[in-house]
Amino acid sequence: MAGEIRDFEIGIDQTELDDLKNRLANARFPEKETVDDWDQGIPLAYVRELTDYWRDSYDWRRCEAALNAHPNHLIEIDGVDIHFLHIRSPEAGARPLLLSHGWPGSVLEFMDAIGPLSDPVAHGGRAEDAFHLVIPSLPGYGFSGKPAETGWSVEKIAESWHELMTALGYDAWYAQGGDWGAMVTSAIGAQNKGGCKGIHLNMLVAAPPPEVMQSPTDVEKAAMARLALYREKGGGYSAQQRTKPQTLGYALADSPTGQMAWIVEKFHQWSDCDGHPENVFSRDHLLDNVMLYWLNNAGASSARLYWHSFAQPDLSPVTIPSGYSLFPHEIMRGSRRWAESRFTDLVYWNSCERGGHFAAMERPALFIDEVRACFRQMTL
Repeated sequence: MAGEIRDFEIGIDQTELDDLKNRLANARFPEKETVDDWDQGIPLAYVRELTDYWRDSYDWRRCEAALNAHPNHLIEIDGVDIHFLHIRSPEAGARPLLLSHGWPGSVLEFMDAIGPLSDPVAHGGRAEDAFHLVIPSLPGYGFSGKPAETGWSVEKIAESWHELMTALGYDAWYAQGGDWGAMVTSAIGAQNKGGCKGIHLNMLVAAPPPEVMQSPTDVEKAAMARLALYREKGGGYSAQQRTKPQTLGYALADSPTGQMAWIVEKFHQWSDCDGHPENVFSRDHLLDNVMLYWLNNAGASSARLYWHSFAQPDLSPVTIPSGYSLFPHEIMRGSRRWAESRFTDLVYWNSCERGGHFAAMERPALFIDEVRACFRQMTL
């Protein structure tokens, strides 16, 4: 059950920031990789660059102020405090929209989309595209609480998000997500408790149907090849987090450079960045996101979502109106018939020219256009 909604303001004690600076000053690094690219992981030279910048130039208070510029709240759901941003649109006809992030992301993924989605007229858009935004931190992530018991799977989070929207007074709303957020959003659609009237995804959560496996198109062959490459070269983090998240947590809790490297490597590998993450993300944006993990000691608690959810993923059919935006550098992508094998009322489908896994953060303008285009096809 959901408790009372409480106002929340982020305020990190200066002693924590001083401790971080000391740890960065005394960081111990491994030797240089024996290749000239990222094949063995994030290169030593770049980790040193980021560490030096983090220690000497980065300003957490800037990020803290940006987050606090929006209404922050906490609500207890089944014994866990859930942190969320709640931005009410000035437009009377705005529709409620729940935005869910994934790993290794955070609510910060959506920061550049908040203004245009909630107040489109002020950003050159149309009033009918306005949304009231609810942006929660996953349990164990960011400023949300950490579950002390097992059971907090994707399906459990989907049920909790329904309780959150109900507590906010929304009896009809939309949901959007990528990565874990896509899995939670898909679960919301599959559970179909009556509140959510439509979903939009930027990561496909569906097993390839027999017809795809038997006679794949070129698009489907490319999707399966990318997934195979991910499993061969990019899935080690997932194997560790779904099997022994606690063991990993000791390293991530003790070393800020370790936590940073663990996360930033994925922003390189999964984004459409032409070889370097700073081609699409500023250094500050990368470190802002890392800080939500470091300051909240969320290495282990965020990893446990893999332990909770990967053993038996629920791929039940989704019958409510659904939309999907395919970004070319996404890990899990597919074709329209692939998607329709699970999402039986697919009212929106589009293949984008650029972008990757962190669509809202990588290409905010394109992400905003996709969200608007999708939900124009639905009614509350």
